Amino acid sequence: MRKIIYILIISLPFISCEDVIQVDLKSAEPRLVIDASLNWLKGSQGNNQYIKLTLSAPFFDSSIPPANGATVIVTDLHNNTFNFIEEENTGLYINNTFIPVIDGVYNLTIIYNNETYTATEKLISVSPIEYVEQKNEGGFSGEEIEIKAFYSDPKGIENYYLFEYSKSRTKSLEVYDDEFTDGNQIFAFYSDENLTTGDELIIKNYGISKQFYEFMNLLLQQTDNESGDPFELQPATVRGNCLNQTNPENYPLGYFKASEVSIFNYTIE
Repeated sequence: MRKIIYILIISLPFISCEDVIQVDLKSAEPRLVIDASLNWLKGSQGNNQYIKLTLSAPFFDSSIPPANGATVIVTDLHNNTFNFIEEENTGLYINNTFIPVIDGVYNLTIIYNNETYTATEKLISVSPIEYVEQKNEGGFSGEEIEIKAFYSDPKGIENYYLFEYSKSRTKSLEVYDDEFTDGNQIFAFYSDENLTTGDELIIKNYGISKQFYEFMNLLLQQTDNESGDPFELQPATVRGNCLNQTNPENYPLGYFKASEVSIFNYTIE
């Protein structure tokens, strides 16, 4: 996780100054970072899946080191075993025989540096994105483009959603629950002052568990660029559902989730 700190230097007539600030950051042993999202796109077989393993890096490092040479296995409750094989030395582990089942329970096992990491998650269904509405006079200025992606929440079921909006190389994430909208047609909201006519916006709706909803909610609050002092101490590390069974103190970062996904491709008008 990175935070960019801007230092403003104000120049007065005939006076200027520039101070060199040396930041002494504590170093720590790298931790395993687990990006394990099993995503089943509606209408597809869902056989092709990948899990990405990296290592945490010092704040000012420009690259993220991959975690090479791990053993990565996912099993289900029907005695199926899915081996994820690393692609060269990328830290990307791939499987093309996965069998997705709604409400199916999956167990993740990772062996890395002689330590065993585990996690369990259920594959959550999702409501399809039905249509998208666009408003061109949004925001405080009245010139911002706003997008509403509509979907119908199943009645009488506790549901949680992760919406992902992708444009070019940028992504925006939002999480929702149905505490006050159970059984209704509702919408997810997206706004970006940099949207222009012709932009391709990919909208994804993931069904997620309550535990992952709470994890992402905390994570998004901590990474909100519009709040908080850049010089204040960061809150505690947000822990996911992955455990180190060999050495609990050397806990990993990241999360193991399994989701059905609805995708809607929209062109800004």
